[in-house]
Amino acid sequence: MRIVRLANFVAPRSGGLRTAMRALGEGYRAAGHEPVLIVPGPSYVDEHTEQGRVITLPGPVMPFCGGYRVLVNRPRLTTLLTSLTPDRLEVSDRTTLRWTGAWARRHGVPAVMVSHESVAGLLGLAGRVLSGPAAALADVLNSRTARHYGRVVCTTDWAAAEFERLGVANVLRVPLGVDLDLFSSDRRSVSLRDRFAAPDEVLIVHCGRLSVEKKPERTIEAVAQLRSRGVPAVLVVAGDGPLRKRLARRAEGLPVVFTGFVHDRVALAALLASADVVLAPGPVETFGLAALEALACGTPVVVSGSSALPEVVGEAGVAVCGEDFAAGVAAVLDRPAVARRAAARRRAEEFGWPAAVRGFLAAHAVNEPVLR
Repeated sequence: MRIVRLANFVAPRSGGLRTAMRALGEGYRAAGHEPVLIVPGPSYVDEHTEQGRVITLPGPVMPFCGGYRVLVNRPRLTTLLTSLTPDRLEVSDRTTLRWTGAWARRHGVPAVMVSHESVAGLLGLAGRVLSGPAAALADVLNSRTARHYGRVVCTTDWAAAEFERLGVANVLRVPLGVDLDLFSSDRRSVSLRDRFAAPDEVLIVHCGRLSVEKKPERTIEAVAQLRSRGVPAVLVVAGDGPLRKRLARRAEGLPVVFTGFVHDRVALAALLASADVVLAPGPVETFGLAALEALACGTPVVVSGSSALPEVVGEAGVAVCGEDFAAGVAAVLDRPAVARRAAARRRAEEFGWPAAVRGFLAAHAVNEPVLR
């Protein structure tokens, strides 16, 4: 089966969506299918990779979104889709690419929408009761998504809730996965830890894009509060984004190191494994791959209680309702180190990419490998 996949808002170097698209594409290929991924970029590229064929179409940078590009040339994308003759269509953008569901229906192509984001969250409604025009808009967008696609795949119950409250019946929940070999507690490095923290200090890591929806300033504030309470916390911020300069100003006078984007995935795994705690304070995360990667490295995670992450980390982390992430870190540190690290790894082992691939193929009603 040729499974053509479309995605907007893919970070140019890394990020949860890019990681998920790569892992799923590799899984589809291993199952005997032919994945084709179409994403926006600065110029046209057509290449064959381990995750299958990847076609990059020129797309402009979307204003006020931190550098993300989008596919906006409908005629060109329509022509490409028609020429590819897909057996299945998989779309990872519920906003700007929803129109492709109508194209798929006209061409008799079964289509799946993957809910990688919360519409309510994107409208700034996370953690509140939906009301007024914004709530009505969220409901309209979600209802249209459900009508335009044969299946809507949600990675958590939290992500599925905004569909289910509308009575949508074609929702399928499929958790994402983590590379349990790459992200492992065996990556823990004493020498790496010593670069950032003394033996008696608490090493906190924030790993993720430094953008508004991720609320990275909460991590800076947590370190400030911990130190004011006598906890010798130090912070490493691994990632880049539009808020970096603002965060650096906020962190002045605090023991905070900004590494920028970490290109080497092994190095990133070593950093996560060497931390005492990882913070994932984003309030609208629908899954949170970075948090799951930290758990796989044996490092507990403090997460926002208004996101889907409490559902993902379970008892291996602490969920914070409100803004006091320092208290969440303190709660983690109250647990015996060996026990909390073992619990983190055990939780991550419940999420593997092979199971995620099987779930996504089931959404496409593909149950057995089909070779072209």
